[in-house]
Amino acid sequence: MAGNEWINGYLEAILDSGAAAIEEQKPMVDLRERGHFNPTKYFVEEVVTGVDETDLHRTWIKVVATRNARERSSRLENMCWRIWHLTRKKKQLEWEELQRLAKRRWERELVRKDATEDLAEDLSEGEKGDTVSELIHAETPRVSFHSNASSLELWSDDKKEKTLYIILISLHGLVRGENMELGRDSDTGGQVKYVVELSRALAKMPGVYRVDLFTRQVLSPEVDWSYGEPTEMLTTASEDADGNDVGESSGAYIIRIPFGPRDKYLHKELLWPYIQEFVDGALAHILNMSKVLGEQVGGGQPVWPYVIHGHYADAGDSAALLSGALNVPMVLTGHSLGRNKLEQLLKQGRQSKEDINSMYKIMRRIEAEELSLDVAELVITSTQQEIEEQWGLYDGFDVKLEKILRARARRGVNCHGRYMPRMVVIPPGMDFSSVVVQEDASEVDGELPTVIGGTDGSSPKAIPTIWSEVMRFLTNPHKPMILALSRPDPKKNITTLLKAFGECRPLRELANLTLIMGNRDDIDEMTGGNASVLITVLKLIDKYDLYGLVAYPKHHKQTDVPDIYRLAAKTKGVFINPALVEPFGLTLIEAAAHGLPMVATKNGGPVDIQRALNNGLLVDPHDQQAIADALLKLVSEKNLWHDCRRNGWKNIHLYSWPEHCRTYLTKVAACRMRHPQWKTDTPGDEVSAEVSSLNDSLKDVHDMSLRLSVDDKASLTGSLDPVASSSGEPDVQDQVKRVLSKIKKPETNSKENEGVKLENVPSKYPILRRRHRLVVLILDCYDSNGLPEKKMAQIIQDIFKAVRLDTQNAKFTGFAISTAMPVSETMEFLKSAKIQVNEFDALICGSGSEVYYPGTYTAEDGKLFADPDYASHIAFHWGYEGLKKTIWKLMNPEGEQKSPCAEEDVKSSNAHYVAYFVKELSKAKKVDDLRQKLRMRGLRCHPMYCRNSTRMQVVPLLASRAQALRYLFVRWRLNVANMFVIVGETGDTDYEELIAGAHKTLIMKEVVTKGSEALLRTTDLRNDIIPSDSPLIASIKGGATPEEISEALKALSKASL
Repeated sequence: MAGNEWINGYLEAILDSGAAAIEEQKPMVDLRERGHFNPTKYFVEEVVTGVDETDLHRTWIKVVATRNARERSSRLENMCWRIWHLTRKKKQLEWEELQRLAKRRWERELVRKDATEDLAEDLSEGEKGDTVSELIHAETPRVSFHSNASSLELWSDDKKEKTLYIILISLHGLVRGENMELGRDSDTGGQVKYVVELSRALAKMPGVYRVDLFTRQVLSPEVDWSYGEPTEMLTTASEDADGNDVGESSGAYIIRIPFGPRDKYLHKELLWPYIQEFVDGALAHILNMSKVLGEQVGGGQPVWPYVIHGHYADAGDSAALLSGALNVPMVLTGHSLGRNKLEQLLKQGRQSKEDINSMYKIMRRIEAEELSLDVAELVITSTQQEIEEQWGLYDGFDVKLEKILRARARRGVNCHGRYMPRMVVIPPGMDFSSVVVQEDASEVDGELPTVIGGTDGSSPKAIPTIWSEVMRFLTNPHKPMILALSRPDPKKNITTLLKAFGECRPLRELANLTLIMGNRDDIDEMTGGNASVLITVLKLIDKYDLYGLVAYPKHHKQTDVPDIYRLAAKTKGVFINPALVEPFGLTLIEAAAHGLPMVATKNGGPVDIQRALNNGLLVDPHDQQAIADALLKLVSEKNLWHDCRRNGWKNIHLYSWPEHCRTYLTKVAACRMRHPQWKTDTPGDEVSAEVSSLNDSLKDVHDMSLRLSVDDKASLTGSLDPVASSSGEPDVQDQVKRVLSKIKKPETNSKENEGVKLENVPSKYPILRRRHRLVVLILDCYDSNGLPEKKMAQIIQDIFKAVRLDTQNAKFTGFAISTAMPVSETMEFLKSAKIQVNEFDALICGSGSEVYYPGTYTAEDGKLFADPDYASHIAFHWGYEGLKKTIWKLMNPEGEQKSPCAEEDVKSSNAHYVAYFVKELSKAKKVDDLRQKLRMRGLRCHPMYCRNSTRMQVVPLLASRAQALRYLFVRWRLNVANMFVIVGETGDTDYEELIAGAHKTLIMKEVVTKGSEALLRTTDLRNDIIPSDSPLIASIKGGATPEEISEALKALSKASL
């Protein structure tokens, strides 16, 4: 029974700590409960994860055999059964996960075959052979992702003209340039340090004028006041290398955008509903800064961002929306990936997928990462392993298909809209300015005795405080130090390291072990996972009697870390990273820079680091004996230790920030550069710039004169000056006549516009440009046939009346309507409702695929012209023909052609908009399923169901009704914060995107009886997309009067974030 002692002990401990906490209906245990450690759940998890069923059964037999009337024995017997149930549940979850992975591999193979067949249809027989060979060649792991690196022109130091504007985004955690609170929580870690140092390094590169690092503004009393400062300067570069002034706005800056509750510090899992608010705030800053930089270095033209770089899933989601709104390239760095985390957690078998999603918002995170892959031109990873084993889990990236598409692109063969982002490995940079490389002898030998007190009784030198904190644990601090530095996270595998040290007597006799495990005050107040690791560490130290051999200080500052490395190096120690999987391993590079050889896990980034630096040994993190042997070998063999130390110093430049930034800018320069470019040959441009300018001025004068006409009895058509009019001064009257004649008789002999007669156009710009406010009507009221319901017309009229009741703001307020209907049906509806189309400043039609400006781009017969700038703006990654063919296959699989699920609506479809009638709603695939299958085939678009689920529409990736509003902001400077969006309680499947943001949203209840949201996704993510507590969202009952609507709009206008 000796083998069962640990089980018996844990069961007794569970009873002591309160077994009632184990609930049969909640078998999957979470150690983190409201931020406090739960000992009951800790012991249960230890038994569940380590139990052998036969041992548990023997324990139960013993309990039954010795049972008495005491309640404790009965509870112990019952608990054995309950824990047995947990272990069986764990095995069931593991089996389900294996089945799911097998199904996913099978689906991916089918998709890859399908995509390859589609791509081969337009090739000659020889080219088809090439495609097959490409697929076979892609399956071999020897193909390098850097195969065409030699063809790229490296970013050189002779780029004298500094004009580039680069944006980095890192939203979660606490970000500041100095005294970073790394390790304060799980959100404030290595990513914060990385993005700050990257910003500084990029700002120093030739050709780069300004770098903005966007993060969240936090005004909470829980954190330091510095996190509430809107702007923080990281570096400034007022002069270039030749001493010339380069402008006052140059350098690197942290820009803190307010979004979400201003007075609360939120963890990253709670930030998701406020992403849209951030995007609108960031967009406002970018537009202002582009104008400022244009005046400084752009010759008066706006300087648009060169690239927008998102870090982590939340910033990637934001960067994708900003990239779409501005039409500039996007770069993504994942840092840590949601699918990989989900796989690891499911493999552990402790939590169901639903529990994991509830805790980590993992499905929202994965959806954001997939969207980021859709938009990103470039994905930067730290290691090759991250590309193949982590990004390879995503629908939006397939290593083999990416190689095929790249090969076709090199040969100039059509990819039919299929696209995969390019993955490149660029290891993070390091700042080595504080590292002084010295000769081995003078650096190490004999120095430590003098600083801690010599044998001759001499006084010790002043030493760093952290050295004293570490050495107070150690009986003999002169021994070589084995250093581990990480959070006390189970994934970091610290307990296995401690067991390896405790069970290897030669290692214990030769060396000390120092564990730097973040900062802590009270273990009971720590999160469950961290607390459980620390408790296990303390128990193992006691078990192996390691007092005087192991140091584990409670506190350290970020500025202490270099001193910790130096202490280990002075004792001729070793740095170890035994993590189960290490995505990169920045601490390994830091240790190498300070002269420490390494022992590291063979899983992940350390493999690439060891290949580059050649300064240590790799081990299996699960092999306790291998860890001990590697440490003993490095510590005991002096020549090997010195060779590893020298190799690390010799090769460390490969991880310097200048090297990182040079590679980074080289890769970004290879992307397809794009930025907003407005065309000048749009309808109405035949009016000269001079007349347009006069028109704009006189319109303002006309408004002013109307206000003065009551007293002055004058109007624009009479005279600008009542005194001059009465005196009959000819000069003024002639001047006015000349101006008015130019306005009334614009030149129309342009060959480009020959045959097209325009209405009286007050300007070549839409009147939208001069609006202070815009009311956007997005009411998806449709009957069972997908036609607009009659009540929609009455609601629109009531909204018109409501806005005009506010006489003070009515003259500055415009209207727009946004609908899933094509423009022809929209016009028919307005005509049948007896609503003049010119009542609207803008029509957003086809689910955001087209934008029209009535009264500006309008022919004599009333036909509207779409905004050509918007058409080119959304054309990114749009493959019309390839999409049509693939969607038809997906919506109508083989064998169901006789009763198809969908049929193309040819009349409504156009070049940027594919519409289908939904014939069999029960067979329709949900949007998330359809988007998944399209992504796996390399097709990027925005599918949606609309008009009471009677239509399925596909628009370009960057097109949507929400993004169209941001386009109006970028194109016409109509601030999103001054938009009032009126929606129903439900709507089309893009409804969620329209609620949140910096605009004001008025929800009209009981207006839309049925929407299409049931066809959106399998997992409900609405609470992670729409904020529940935003002051910018209000509601009003159905059937509200114009007066009630007016009051609701007035109340909303006073709301702010």
